[in-house]
Amino acid sequence: MANLKQLAQSLGLSITTVSRALDGYGDVSAATRERVREAAEKAGYHPNASARRLRKQRAELVAVTLPSDPGNIGPPHFLDMLSGCAEHLASAGLNLVIAPVPRGESELDMCRRFVDGRRIDAMLLVRTKRHDERVEFLQSRGVPFVTNGRTESPIPHPFIDGDGFAGFHAATVRFQSAGHRRIAHIAGPQEYYFANVRRRGWKAAMDEAGLDADLCTEAAPTEQGGYVAALELLNRPSPPTALVCATDEMAIGALRALREIPGGNAISIVGHDDLPMGAFTSPSLSTMRMTGQNLGVSFASLLLRAIAGEPAEELQELHAVEFVDRDSHRPR
Repeated sequence: MANLKQLAQSLGLSITTVSRALDGYGDVSAATRERVREAAEKAGYHPNASARRLRKQRAELVAVTLPSDPGNIGPPHFLDMLSGCAEHLASAGLNLVIAPVPRGESELDMCRRFVDGRRIDAMLLVRTKRHDERVEFLQSRGVPFVTNGRTESPIPHPFIDGDGFAGFHAATVRFQSAGHRRIAHIAGPQEYYFANVRRRGWKAAMDEAGLDADLCTEAAPTEQGGYVAALELLNRPSPPTALVCATDEMAIGALRALREIPGGNAISIVGHDDLPMGAFTSPSLSTMRMTGQNLGVSFASLLLRAIAGEPAEELQELHAVEFVDRDSHRPR
């Protein structure tokens, strides 16, 4: 029996067009609707019932919930991604709603309210945790969703993520090749998948080289968190000569700490995310970023395909991580 993707390919149509044709939308011509219906019947394709019910409810909304801490809804590059996602969803008749979570309320509470109130067609989840209650809840309700980042859920789900393990492994090896042996990692909170996998990449490279992986500390993924963590590492009896930071925000905080200690300007540092402000720090921040063009469009495409009922296993994208070389990783 064919799935929606195979049916669309056999007809030479987009998945969205085939889905809307099967649902009888008037923006698809009568001739195309009939052609799709006949092909679906011949191929034995039956639309996903729960996804179809959601579409027929015509909520026409995709929600992304964002926690209010630490006082903003996200860095500029993240908002740019959401903007691209919203524009592409709008072309399919869906609106993206950004819903900051009020203090004292959880993202799971908001997810439950959206779903129980039948207010949304799908959800985009960000800042995924290794064991994410939001993912488990949406899976249990059969609600389409895509995550920005992976989880350790035993049930497959749609996601787009960067290969943080490979990226941080490669960054650590680069420092080793430059002669560094005391390479520290400033890690994010380990309940988050991105933070855990990046830490594992750093540690694997240290273990493979036979180097001590004792220079690691965990902090909030903010400038303040990076600043405090760097001071703690740099004041140890055997301080690091290089820092691999889980995020650019943490790395920018660490740069401030380097300016406050004797010899700090000789310590190499790298971050991750390629925030625009990194190009204007002193020294300019070397960093890493997930590859891929038009990630907002990619998220929107996966959301539409999830709403159309495609299998989760076909809606997973793991992107390579590339280096953005500036000045901070080089010996000074």
